[in-house]
Amino acid sequence: MSKAEQTRAFIIARTAPIFNRKGIAGTSLNDLTAATGLSKGAIYGNFENKDEVAVAAFEYNIQQVLAEIRIWQSREATFRGKFEALIRFYRQMLHQDHLFYGCPIANTITEADDTHSLLNAAVKKSVIFWQQSGERLVQKGKDAGEFRIDANAEHIVSMLFVLIEGGLLLSKGTGNGDYLENALKSCENLLATQLYL
Repeated sequence: MSKAEQTRAFIIARTAPIFNRKGIAGTSLNDLTAATGLSKGAIYGNFENKDEVAVAAFEYNIQQVLAEIRIWQSREATFRGKFEALIRFYRQMLHQDHLFYGCPIANTITEADDTHSLLNAAVKKSVIFWQQSGERLVQKGKDAGEFRIDANAEHIVSMLFVLIEGGLLLSKGTGNGDYLENALKSCENLLATQLYL
C-alpha cells in the first residue's frame, strides 16, 4: 500500500464512526480534522469533498458489520445455525454500542435517499448485497437438505432485512430496545414457519 493509500485508509477508519453516528449533514470538516489530526488540505488532498469521504466511510462501516456477522456465522456448522447466529448478532446490539453507533444502513438510508446520490447508490448496493447473500444462504441450506425446498428465499430474506433494520432504527431512535427485540422474535418465527424443516 502506498503512502497515499495508507493516508486515505487512515482517514476513512478514523471518520467512519463519526459519519455513522452524526450522519453526513451533521458531520463537519472540523469533526474530520479533529478525528484524524490532519489539516483540511490533507483530507481534501485525498478526497474530492466531504461526500466522497462519507461514501468511503459508509462502505468501511458496512465491511465492519459484515466482518462481525461472518465471525458469528463461522462458528456454526449448519445453515440453520448461520441464520440463528445472525439473529443472535443483532440481539447483542441491544446491549452493546460497539459497531460505530448502530447499523450503517439504518443510520444512512433516510438521509441519503433525497440529498446524496453517491451515498444513496452505496446504500442500495449494500442492500442488494445483503439480499443476495441471504438468498444464497437459503439455497445452500436447501441443497444440504436443511431447509424447506418450497421456501421463498427472496421473500424470507427481504422480510428479515425489513424487520431487523426497522427494529434497529426504532430502537435507536427511541432508546427502547423492545422494538428490535420484537422484530427479532418475528424473524425467529418467520424462519421457524417458512424456512426450517
